Amino acid sequence: MSTQSLTRPGAPAGPGAPARAPRLSALRLVARRLAALRPGVVLSALVLLTALAWALLPGVFTAQSPTASVGASLQAPSAEFWFGTDATGRDVFARVVHGASHSITAAVVAVAVGLVVGTTLGVIAGSVGGFVEEALMRLVDVLLAIPGLLLSLSVVILLGFGTTNAAIAVGITSIATFARLSRSRVISVRRSEYVEAAFGSGGTLPAILWRHILPNSAAPVIALAALQLGSAILQISTLGFLGYGAPPPTPEWGLLIAEGRDYVATAWWLTLLPGLVVAAVVLATNRLSSAIGQGESA
Repeated sequence: MSTQSLTRPGAPAGPGAPARAPRLSALRLVARRLAALRPGVVLSALVLLTALAWALLPGVFTAQSPTASVGASLQAPSAEFWFGTDATGRDVFARVVHGASHSITAAVVAVAVGLVVGTTLGVIAGSVGGFVEEALMRLVDVLLAIPGLLLSLSVVILLGFGTTNAAIAVGITSIATFARLSRSRVISVRRSEYVEAAFGSGGTLPAILWRHILPNSAAPVIALAALQLGSAILQISTLGFLGYGAPPPTPEWGLLIAEGRDYVATAWWLTLLPGLVVAAVVLATNRLSSAIGQGESA
């Protein structure tokens, strides 16, 4: 019997053979990945995941109705009512939890509008060039010249009040930002050597755009979309605070803050606690988008 047949599978063949590195278990690999994350990114992810869970499964976090009176009016925060009650005895925490679905959904719609329309305009301008590019970019300059809040208010007044119309209005204000970024990325990628080689080998513009230009231009646009999500939540809450969003008694975050502004001196929790939730979600979204843009582990 040969010496090789007596050697155990996986064992080193001799004293001079290199030792095989031990395989990391799945749990150790996950632990190392978690240890590499920055605390700010982890905290931001937890805040955003909590807000998304509120939006998707509000009944898991509270059994109270967001529109029904469940206690005495203007009760301070307690073990029974974590965020207190409002002037009509409704549970403020329940309204904040259920309001996440309205505010976050509207923000996603707003980002989708800006992403689809703005990226389409930017890609057309950057790939076609000439008169088409000049016309589209002058339109973008006009949108950038109008303050975002003024533009969104104008669109809401034209379309009518409501969460959906507010989301569309906020999305229109972000079209110019997406258009400028996508155009600059398309122009940069189109001048690269592999794209020029693809054109030289007989490739058509639509095929090269789909296969080469768009995939290599998508990363900054995705990071911008993540950043715009926090901005959209803030703008939609602002419209709701001003009375241009969802009508009462809809538990929308901006409307919750507006309902408590008459009780700031006597019931501080009506404005402070929902406002802190909005601020935390917006800051967490911005932190995660910054991590995506910088290539951090998230």
